[in-house]
Amino acid sequence: MLLLIPGPVQTRPEVKAAMAQDIAPWDRDFQKVYARIRERVVGVAGGTPGVHATLPIQGAGHFVTEAALRTFVAPGAKVLIPMNGAYAQRMARLAREAGRIVVELPLTDTRGATAADIMPALEADPSIGTVAMVYNETGSGIVNDAQGIGRALHAAGKRLVLDAVSAFGALPFPLDDHPECDVLVFTSGKCLEGMPGVGFAVARIDRAEACAGNAGSWSLDLSDVLAHAKRSGWGSIRFTPPVQTIAAFDVALDLYEAEGGQASRLARYRTNTGILYDGIVALGLKPYLERDQQGPVIVTIHQPSDPRFDLLAFVEALKHRGVLISNFYNTQAPTMRIGAIGAITPEDMRRAVAAIGAALEDVLPKAA
Repeated sequence: MLLLIPGPVQTRPEVKAAMAQDIAPWDRDFQKVYARIRERVVGVAGGTPGVHATLPIQGAGHFVTEAALRTFVAPGAKVLIPMNGAYAQRMARLAREAGRIVVELPLTDTRGATAADIMPALEADPSIGTVAMVYNETGSGIVNDAQGIGRALHAAGKRLVLDAVSAFGALPFPLDDHPECDVLVFTSGKCLEGMPGVGFAVARIDRAEACAGNAGSWSLDLSDVLAHAKRSGWGSIRFTPPVQTIAAFDVALDLYEAEGGQASRLARYRTNTGILYDGIVALGLKPYLERDQQGPVIVTIHQPSDPRFDLLAFVEALKHRGVLISNFYNTQAPTMRIGAIGAITPEDMRRAVAAIGAALEDVLPKAA
């Protein structure tokens, strides 16, 4: 089965094989693996050991995103969130339910946010100290200009919390170039092509220490994750982790480095996206985004206007042809979501386009 969703993604056989072992999380050999991963992640993030630290949290991206918001935005403080997608809406809910004051900045979900969108809102309300934003929106496929916004925030003396869940490892955001960024978060099962189950925050150590006491949650306190590591060692884990996922992630990092790292992975994903985008246009389908706004992670497509079309029936027809896509959408207009990331090749994507065309004929047969 070819898995074309924006995470958890298709994985390599070597990554799957690493899961087939029993592991004690406190075992010294495994602690070396865990400590090594934390150091390697700082490198992938373009950070500096001693300035930045990797702070893992068990669970899905929502867990580590909430932990970042709770830790780096004080209770009762304002946080600005550019609202141009489903995952921005989820970020706003996480912040609001954690007792933070969310200032929503409404934007269209068909283009990425820029500093020109963000800075007037901050100038209008100087009491806003932090911007929290999604780097890559997997509802529509847009990419927000995280680097440009980050530079503007730095100049203005504001802070950034970056949800890079579906971007990290492909889209660049070197932390050493962005001292305004308190933390970026991502998960194991996206662009680094590991198995799902653990989220990672890469944070400034000085800021994590300064924000101790903010979280209001022991489980979701990144300052406490840091304090535990400094007290018990970087191979130590506070609570029982998904150890097989961590072992597989170590292998996924090996494969990432062997491929050539961020630039090479982004190049492959962009090639996949281009083949998919051109292919669906050739099939007579309409992409949700204009080509100049299309990111490299997911292509979102308007559903056919034919009243006979049913998304779930199409997903099942495509599944019978060996390709699995999401059976839901996150846009206001009815769409289909097709991922371009994971351990998939341009040839896989060409096969997927052919399968999409055949599945459309299955659910929308032409009149004889």
